[in-house]
Order: sequence, then structure tokens, then C-alpha cells
Amino acid sequence: MNIGELLNRTDRFAANAGCRITEVDAKHAVAEMTVTNEHLNGGNVCQGGALFTLADLAIAALMNSQGQLTFGISNSIMYVSSAREGDVLRAEAVSLADHHKIPAVEVRVTNQDGRLICHVTGMGYRKATALPS
Repeated sequence: MNIGELLNRTDRFAANAGCRITEVDAKHAVAEMTVTNEHLNGGNVCQGGALFTLADLAIAALMNSQGQLTFGISNSIMYVSSAREGDVLRAEAVSLADHHKIPAVEVRVTNQDGRLICHVTGMGYRKATALPS
């Protein structure tokens, strides 16, 4: 089972939020989500935590793609524009530094028109432990 299938099955929080890994290899990972009524905040736009969950799933897929258990240790998110109900969001994570202990990743979350919704950077801590299956 590849990391995308594993995370789609075991990351229950992301799955419950409607997030799903669609692509993953050693250099990039993609997670997707359609914004539903349940994702909306009081301003009637997608809640920031939902956007972060989508980006975080893409980060997890990329950082864990080598089969070693890797946890996030630092993330930063910049919201650029709002996502609305019905938007299909794509979070693409790319490796900035694939350090053996402290990998760094950048994520761009865009909508179906390619408009940038948010930008996320993340760092992880890669353990000497294999991923649980």
C-alpha cells in the first residue's frame, strides 16, 4: 500500500473533513477537497482550519513518502483569498529540503480556476521508525 492510500485510510480527521490524497511521490504530493456547507465559517467562506487540514495532509504525504514516520514540528499559513462553497481545492506540496531528519515543504492551495487560496510552509521531524501500517 502506498502512502496516499495509507493516509486516506488512517488519517480519520482529514477524511472526515473531506480531504483526500490524489498524488504522491518523493518530490510532491497533492490533496484535494470540495468546499461544502460544513466547511463554512460565520462569514460564509471556507474556515481557515479546513484549509490548513487540507494542506497538512499534503505535507504529511510528502514527508512520509520515504516510509519513515515523520511528524510536523512547525507550520506557517498565509491566507491569500477566500474559498467558497462548491470550490474544488487542490493542495500541492513540494519538497524544499529533504533533510534526513528535518524536511521542509511548501504548499500552494488553489481553487478550480488556479487562484491561490493560501500558502503554507512546514517542517517535520523524521524519526528512525518505519511508518505503521
